Amino acid sequence: MESRVWQDKLEEACKGWNYATPVFQISSDRRGGRTAWSSTVTVHGATHTARFWYDGKNVNNAKEDAAEVALLWLAQSAAGSSSNSPATSASSPATSRVGYW
Repeated sequence: MESRVWQDKLEEACKGWNYATPVFQISSDRRGGRTAWSSTVTVHGATHTARFWYDGKNVNNAKEDAAEVALLWLAQSAAGSSSNSPATSASSPATSRVGYW
């Protein structure tokens, strides 16, 4: 059974903020004779990128990674905001893309 700890936490946080369900997208990159997999997740208009690339059998780990990045963004945004919305933080959705390229 695949772990969904971060994905579940992110979904719960979005419910708490009355945001739409997070939308995950899987991407691949051919590297030599192998394919590496990663993920992005869009939360409240901001897209967050997994920090690492994964082997095909670990695609769920890419989603977990992206979910963790997004959840940390939500937590930081909420902590730095004086209102009830992470979207009002200093980081706009256009500049909130997190991850390594």
